[in-house]
Order: sequence, then C-alpha cells, then structure tokens
Amino acid sequence: MESVQTPITVMQRYEWKYILSAEQTDFFVKRLEGHMEPDAYGLTTISSLYYDTADRKLIRASIEKPAFKEKIRLRAYGPATDRSPVFLELKRKAYGIVYKRRVQATIPEAEQFFAGTLDLDENGQIDREITYFRDYYRTLAPACMILYDRTAYYEPDGDLRLTIDRNPRYRMDALSFDHAPVGLPLLNPGETILEIKVQDTIPLWLVRILSEGGIRHGSISKYGEAYRRQMHVRS
Repeated sequence: MESVQTPITVMQRYEWKYILSAEQTDFFVKRLEGHMEPDAYGLTTISSLYYDTADRKLIRASIEKPAFKEKIRLRAYGPATDRSPVFLELKRKAYGIVYKRRVQATIPEAEQFFAGTLDLDENGQIDREITYFRDYYRTLAPACMILYDRTAYYEPDGDLRLTIDRNPRYRMDALSFDHAPVGLPLLNPGETILEIKVQDTIPLWLVRILSEGGIRHGSISKYGEAYRRQMHVRS
C-alpha cells in the first residue's frame, strides 16, 4: 500500500492551561510585549477533527482524569482542501507531560488511513505508533470538530511557546473540513484559553504576569468540554 510520505514532528513538553476573561486577556497580551512575539502566521483559525469509537471510549476515559490519556485528531490550519496539508496527530499525556506524534498528510490520505486502506510505513517508529493506535481501536470515526481562532507567541531566544485561543467552539455534526468554520460556544462570551508550552519550567517573569493578572491555572480539554455539553443537552 502507499504511505503518507511527508515530514513528521515529535513534541514532548509540559502544557499549562488557563481560562481568561476578556479583561485578563487584554492585560496579558499587553504585558507580553518585550518578552514574546506573535509568530508570522498571526490570528489563524484552527480546525481539529477528533476521532473516537462509536461509544466514545477515548473521551470518556479522558474526562475521568487518569494519569495517562490519549486522543487522535486531524488538524488543519486555516481553510483546508483535498490538496492542502493537514496533520494527523496522536496526542498522549502522562503524569503532566504531553507527547505528540504528528504526520503531515492530505484529507483524502487521512480518510484512507482511518478506513484501513492506507498505512503509514515510511517514517519508522512514529508511523508505527499511530498505525498501532488505529488498529488497536479498529472502529475510529469522526466524532467532534473543535474550532478556535489562535494567536501563537514565541520567545525569540528560548523554547517557551504560548497560544491564546479566541472563540473556541464545537460541533458534533457536519464533521468535515469543507463546512463553514462555525459551531457552538465552549466558553462564556469573551473568555479565551491560554496554553503555555515549555520544555522545563515557566520563567519567573511569566509567573509574575500571571500573578498580577489574577490568572489561575485551570484544566480544560476542548473535546472533553464539548462532550460534556453535548451530554447535558441530551439529558
């Protein structure tokens, strides 16, 4: 069978999440000046299509907050067509550390992969991990689309990265990338999600900004929150 012959990315880092009010977001962005810069892509709409079993085994296990959890998704940055690149991502979290395995593909290639008619066999261990995950669960299918408008920031001389996600939203139908980037809100109006991504520890200057802004560490899984809201609607 043909393989997705594309570059891969491996990530291993700590990720800290915070829910910010509109006022806290404005304060935080202003205080970042001189420390971090927006990346070259600016504000980008990100669409992530999560795959799961028919009984939602993956997300049901995840929201129980185990020491180890895993998800698989197909992610697009901006509008996606059958020819534009998307990323097939296997994301695992164990004892606070996030491990991500990522392979670039196209939407048709990803659909063939989940259908079992295309395998990953060009990029060694990472391909084997993603393919094993698919084969282990066997009946993975589109379950939830998560969308948000993200600005990413980087530290010019360091490994610190952070993102601010505005208007996070979801839908459980129209699970394709050719649909309009719309969905139901995940948060209250004006709230954003801040994610801090670092290899080691959060620098002191950033700790001070968080403290001054009254920004407290929280816990949110976008897919998990969407699932909870959907179950609430059904009940």
